[in-house]
Amino acid sequence: MKTSGDIPKTKRFPWLVIVAALPALAVLIALGTWQVQRLAWKEGLLANIEARLSAEPVAIDELISDVSNGAISQAELDYLPVSATGTFLHDGEQHFFATHKGISGYYLYTPFALVEPQGTTVFVNRGFVPFDLKDPTDRPQTLNEGQVVITGLARQRLNEKPSWAVPENDLEANIYYWKDLDAMGTQVGLIDTIAPFFIDEGSPRSPGNLGDWPVSGVTLINLPNNHLQYAVTWYGLALTLIGVVAFFIRGRLRGAKSDILG
Repeated sequence: MKTSGDIPKTKRFPWLVIVAALPALAVLIALGTWQVQRLAWKEGLLANIEARLSAEPVAIDELISDVSNGAISQAELDYLPVSATGTFLHDGEQHFFATHKGISGYYLYTPFALVEPQGTTVFVNRGFVPFDLKDPTDRPQTLNEGQVVITGLARQRLNEKPSWAVPENDLEANIYYWKDLDAMGTQVGLIDTIAPFFIDEGSPRSPGNLGDWPVSGVTLINLPNNHLQYAVTWYGLALTLIGVVAFFIRGRLRGAKSDILG
């Protein structure tokens, strides 16, 4: 009969496999836990957005004051209903590349000179027009004149391009691929008067004629929430790794026992 001292090295307890598997297991568990934390954060964010959407519109002068003195952050103002009185400065219209219901075109970001606070301008996303209506002279009916009251959703500014995959803005052609508030303000010579956020105007409507352009109410609020699925995936991979290692060790120990008894 063989003794334990006769067991080949390849049949001994596979400590090396366990040592190699532990870091991978730790990473998988950490990723799963991170996704659980992200799930709680996303659910809280969605609940906050839902509460904001059902709130009464805030007067824009109050919102600007709250943002300026730090009472409300950029993240906290996102999707907050707001109302404002002023005049659209259509000569300063800026064009953000977008698609709407499968049609390519632009969102119209137009400076809006406010009554209160006087001397302040806010960029308003008036809505969507297709490519062939980019030039305002082709849609004079869309250029409302005089003082108007608007309602919409406040949207936070971006301090930098959101991703390397997003193209650079083409300022010469007046085409934006990300919402650079400073660039818009500089382009129209109003950088010193611009409010520190955007407004998405209005409720959804479909154009029946040229006068109904732009299509307003284009804010996308359906934020993806796949964190539970991701957490299950990472934890599942962790359990799979445990199972594979356990199966391997069991087979190795059975082989070692056979060598001893054999």
